[in-house]
Amino acid sequence: MSHMDKGLVYSTDKGKICPECGQPAGGCVCRIRGKTTVSKTDGVIRIRYETKGRKGKGVTVISGLPLNHAGLEELARGLKQRFGAGGSVCGYSIELQGDHCDQVEQELHKSGYKVR
Repeated sequence: MSHMDKGLVYSTDKGKICPECGQPAGGCVCRIRGKTTVSKTDGVIRIRYETKGRKGKGVTVISGLPLNHAGLEELARGLKQRFGAGGSVCGYSIELQGDHCDQVEQELHKSGYKVR
């Protein structure tokens, strides 16, 4: 898609326009819809330790959680506090700094999740 096909992005009457839904940026429904939707999962949570692309720094990645964005943020906040680590929510997965695979698995089992 070229830059000419994207449509209106600013209007002198309305200000910034969302390129996805065509609504003014203040009334955009795309961002709200993205934060309330739940990712499609198979019901199994996967935990892995990754170092690739992070200059040797390792992170624990938790994916497959059946939560919306707000739920992922809340769970990530709790896990970061529990383990004293930094981290973030990236897409539909949680990344925690350091190797916390075993501890995360135990915590999620306590919460009733099926972990692989």
